[in-house]
Amino acid sequence: MTASLDLTFAALADPTRRAILSMLLEDDMAVTDVAEPFDMSLAAISKHLGILGRAGLISQERRGRVKWCKLEPGGLRAASIWMQGFGQFEPVDLDAFEIFLAAELGAEPDVDTQDQD
Repeated sequence: MTASLDLTFAALADPTRRAILSMLLEDDMAVTDVAEPFDMSLAAISKHLGILGRAGLISQERRGRVKWCKLEPGGLRAASIWMQGFGQFEPVDLDAFEIFLAAELGAEPDVDTQDQD
């Protein structure tokens, strides 16, 4: 599972690949249509698509002479489950934490304790 997560997060680390995934949210697309908005070669786009494919985030198939890309939403399942594990922690109130530390260390807190909503 660790290797799968590594592939997923490595694929998601690149802004071009994230943009491609966003585009594929709408519908399946031909590789040439995926490449159109980017200022890079078709070969470079194909490399990005290969990385997304190896991570299980997209699939590609030939329809006639055209190669199509399809989003595979299940590819994010393992990463989503892994990230949800971090949701068990309560958010930290940094102002309260700084006041606590100041009290423990005998210093004045450097925060405004008034609620400014």
